[in-house]
Amino acid sequence: MAMEGRRRRLVLCLVISVQTMLLVSVVAGGGGAHRPPAAMYVFGDSTLDVGNNNYLAGAGVPRANRPYYGVDFPGFPTGRFSNGGNTADFIAKSMGFVSSPPPYLSVANSSLLLVPTALTTGVSYASADAGILDSTNAGKCIPLSTQVQYFSATKTKMVATVGAAAVNKLLADSIILMGIASNDMFVFAAAEQSRNRSAAEQQTDAAALYADLLSIYSATITELHSMGARKFAIINVGLVGCVPAVRVLDAAGACADGLNQLAAGFDDALGPLLAGLAARVPGLVYSLADSFRLTQNTFADPGASGYTDITGACCGSGRLLAEADCLPNSTVCTDHDGHVFWDRYHPAQRACLLTAQAFYDGPAQYTSPINFMQLAQSS
Repeated sequence: MAMEGRRRRLVLCLVISVQTMLLVSVVAGGGGAHRPPAAMYVFGDSTLDVGNNNYLAGAGVPRANRPYYGVDFPGFPTGRFSNGGNTADFIAKSMGFVSSPPPYLSVANSSLLLVPTALTTGVSYASADAGILDSTNAGKCIPLSTQVQYFSATKTKMVATVGAAAVNKLLADSIILMGIASNDMFVFAAAEQSRNRSAAEQQTDAAALYADLLSIYSATITELHSMGARKFAIINVGLVGCVPAVRVLDAAGACADGLNQLAAGFDDALGPLLAGLAARVPGLVYSLADSFRLTQNTFADPGASGYTDITGACCGSGRLLAEADCLPNSTVCTDHDGHVFWDRYHPAQRACLLTAQAFYDGPAQYTSPINFMQLAQSS
């Protein structure tokens, strides 16, 4: 009984402290135009995952919980597919947060951890290997649909703690960061190759893929909006045909144009989709970040960004260090910051930093119709 009493007092103190923080946030919101958003909730794949896959069971689950991931910051593996921070980390810091929100699965089993975290900083649901389609790498990740279910469960616990009005106000002033679809492209391209489809058949198949992806994307944003989200920071698909794992398949180390064209087709449709949603969904505001164009421009003049290697991985083995994953026995390059890619699929820490800077308040060509800074400061 004594332990139960202490537990109830602890929960009561938690509720009071969180309500106080929310009240302070609401009062402060009247003045500072540059205050951080209330929280940030992250949905996506390995480019944004901060450790959710560490908690998934199964031999086939991709994890970055081993050296040499995290070697530069914080000095040990955290689950990020980078030598340090990833794009979500640097976007969060740009917006004024101390750090990226933690992985959902690290706090999900305790309301005493999940609720205050979700109310004050946000939560990351992103998962390496995840796609928009449930079938993409099924059983090896948290698909987008499940990420949204986790967010819904999180909101339910938030409401039970501080009430619906406070939670809805907080979510309306929070950022939804989303970057996903690359894995859908990889899986689709591999399947097409194995089926030996003709060019005409591939076009038909790609059109069907786009229809499925965009339908689910639209439904996902609409569902998140119905739960109270209003501000969406969306990252499109980059030059997936130029990652080291794809380049190494070509004798000259060239990009796979077909895979890049597949990504470009999706990106071309994503912009109008978001514009249409914003026009008909009350209060929805978005910023669409153009990872494809940013990567194109970076690769066209790598020296301008301080890169010395845009083709190979920094950590791996074989040609371009791209024939195997980054492992404790891998070869590691000496110039971490000079490489765009840390491993055979993922950008290095500095590349993530420059990406976040470009999307936050960089050149207007990389975000539309507003940048991430303007999105964060919108009311």
